[in-house]
Amino acid sequence: MTSSKTSKASPRKTGSNSDKVIALLKRDSGASLADMTKATGWQAHSARAVLTGFRKKGFILEKTKADGVTRYKITAEPAA
Repeated sequence: MTSSKTSKASPRKTGSNSDKVIALLKRDSGASLADMTKATGWQAHSARAVLTGFRKKGFILEKTKADGVTRYKITAEPAA
């Protein structure tokens, strides 16, 4: 007897940590790694990995450094 499993893509959770990071990156001032780790509870290497994932998905990120703090900002989003 075989069972057939249907695979449905689950809808994206709203209010996820990724959504929080995107909201931070959309601010005029952008976000530092410290901002992202504080908002999500992630470690810095995890926040950097998410930034890489965003780039691979088509987000354009701007990186600036002022007073020794690197900040990231979304300047363009992937087409829907």
